[in-house]
Amino acid sequence: MSQSTTPTLIPVILAGGKGERFWPLSRRSRPKQFLCLDGGDRSLLQATADRLLATSSGWENLWVVTAAHLESGMQAQLPELPDANLLVEPEGRDTAPALAWSTLEVAKRYGEDAVLGFFPADHWIADLDIFQATLAAAAEMAVKDDVIVTLGIAPAYASTGYGYIEQGDALGEYGEGYPAYKVSRFTEKPDRQTAEEFIQSGRFSWNGGMFVFKASTVLQELEKHAPEILNPLKEKGIAAYGEVPKNSIDYALMEKTTKATVMPVKFGWDDLGDWGAIDRLRKSDAPNVELAQHVGLDTAGSLLYSTSDDDLIVTIGMEDTVIVRDGNVTLVVKKDRTQDIKQVLKTLREMPAHQDLL
Repeated sequence: MSQSTTPTLIPVILAGGKGERFWPLSRRSRPKQFLCLDGGDRSLLQATADRLLATSSGWENLWVVTAAHLESGMQAQLPELPDANLLVEPEGRDTAPALAWSTLEVAKRYGEDAVLGFFPADHWIADLDIFQATLAAAAEMAVKDDVIVTLGIAPAYASTGYGYIEQGDALGEYGEGYPAYKVSRFTEKPDRQTAEEFIQSGRFSWNGGMFVFKASTVLQELEKHAPEILNPLKEKGIAAYGEVPKNSIDYALMEKTTKATVMPVKFGWDDLGDWGAIDRLRKSDAPNVELAQHVGLDTAGSLLYSTSDDDLIVTIGMEDTVIVRDGNVTLVVKKDRTQDIKQVLKTLREMPAHQDLL
């Protein structure tokens, strides 16, 4: 491929996740990012690519990192993506190796002055114009101040399932009036009381897992704080993947570097972490969220979902319940227990007769 002019921002989509809390709809060969969950006709992955194409100057500058068993599905989902821009991990090593390897690959093509943005493949984002303006402001800051910009999400409630970022000293405004701050600390999944204290202080954002930086900045910081990840990949490329430790970018780098900054965002966001997210996105005055044929008696606050138009779900006396029908599997779970789906999947993995359900 011929050398291209470095674009303002080169987006990299992290698309190797499993989305287990959306089981049984999300399976190993059909993970959450391949699903249409927001009411549209585009999968979460496709919607993410659509959002980023405007900032990447087209498909030639959009990159995707995925798992080996998802490669063919990824190509079917994004047929316009150049083969060279699809980075396939031979095994999952969490986000730090994925970010390090893809940064090295992008830098080979565009040089270490390239500005990258990293984005999960399976989030819901509203307000496209504001999203693009935020990315422009973050790219400006990354270049001007030689920092790693994290996009901080305004907390909607005292969640114990998200990581939090505390704002430190103000660093000014960027782009069209977007303030940014030095990161004071990262806190991973606090208890309820701590989360409530964070919200009341007004100094914390949720960590949405979105980063913007110059390639040189992150490569230098990885060399300093995580050489055990960067150096094997720099020397051997993808052949070293099995050698590098499994670690998240938060633990490997962001909690150690002095160049971490946070830019609070103004666009709508949801990580679509479990079935409760569908309830949030499609909330209405109706007593239930019905994405299936449903006949109910004394049923309220429930989510009914089926992948087949021929299925009928009948409920009596159900409250705050999620019922999902997909093929030969039916899930029935209280809304406040959807995080326990992962525990059920652990049990299924130990049952040879049910491996096809994973």
